[in-house]
Amino acid sequence: MTTATSSTFSERIEEARRHLDAHTREMVAWHFSPETGSPFWLDYAQKLPFDPREKVKNYRDLKHLGHFEDEWLRGGPVRRWVPKGLEGQPLYVFETGGSTGLPKSRVNINDFQIDYEMFSGGLSDETFPKGSDWLMLGPTGPRRLRLAIEHLAQHRGGISFHVDLDPRWVNKMIKAGDHQGLQSYKEHVTDQGLKILRGHDNVRCLFTTPKLLEALCEKISLSKAGITGIFCGGTEMNAQFHRFAREELVPGIDFVPTYGNTLMGLAACKPFDPAKPDYTITYYPPAPRAIFDLVDPEDPDKVVDHGETGRVMLTTLTKEFFMPRFLERDEGERAEPIELYPWDGVSNLRLFTRFEESVVVGVY
Repeated sequence: MTTATSSTFSERIEEARRHLDAHTREMVAWHFSPETGSPFWLDYAQKLPFDPREKVKNYRDLKHLGHFEDEWLRGGPVRRWVPKGLEGQPLYVFETGGSTGLPKSRVNINDFQIDYEMFSGGLSDETFPKGSDWLMLGPTGPRRLRLAIEHLAQHRGGISFHVDLDPRWVNKMIKAGDHQGLQSYKEHVTDQGLKILRGHDNVRCLFTTPKLLEALCEKISLSKAGITGIFCGGTEMNAQFHRFAREELVPGIDFVPTYGNTLMGLAACKPFDPAKPDYTITYYPPAPRAIFDLVDPEDPDKVVDHGETGRVMLTTLTKEFFMPRFLERDEGERAEPIELYPWDGVSNLRLFTRFEESVVVGVY
């Protein structure tokens, strides 16, 4: 890389930081203003010894607000999260996860549509052709994923066909050791997907999870079925599966790993270079709407160095939803900015080590 190019890249990194600081100030002003803020954050501000609008001058100043707590999103009233500045608009409520406990809920208005329109900009028009239809094979129900994939298809001029999978039921079968039930349910879901692929010849794009993709490929050649692009996400998406998918499951099909959730939106993957194959998966958040920090598990106020392992701390900054410094159940290595995404990412995302025995993952 030449000095001029390095300088330009450094300037872009610095510009992204300035943009994040400005966006943070704007979102704090919005969520803590009596005219536009939500009941939850206005009440929270009353308990602070300072005015967040004056205290938070940049992104790092969010530390003064502490850490967003998991339990705040469990139960109602969910309207306490609706900013006054957005009152009167149609509301969606989306739930997280595949557990059977009380789920976390997030109110949405347009965020899920914006998130997936941004993601659409990174898809190839050759392999995810405009006007083609989609098949979504995975969890729908109360999750935003179903409507988000449908919006993605519509945004690109297509129709989305859906096959539902209930991860909470799968979770119950796993805990009960019902291996026969799991196999039967998986076959039930994949058989429905096969019927759609055989009955609708304009389906070119597929969203599914690693386990369901593997199950589909045991029964059909997706390339012969007309699939040219696969958008795939799930807890079990790692470098080993990435290589397996590209080289053995779906060779010749554009394979796009992703990391997303109800609280964040959708992170993009570092583009794969066939000329220099590296199957390590590195995700970059949709800054400045969401940001990852990789932090020391013993001291969450300390960001680890590039290349070091840390726990994912997620901050979401939109007018609909303000979630500062939430400690996720994931860990990985802090990744350096790249030309396409001049901000930090996370590599080798996986379940946080301390949760390995208490959390059931990869249920679908």
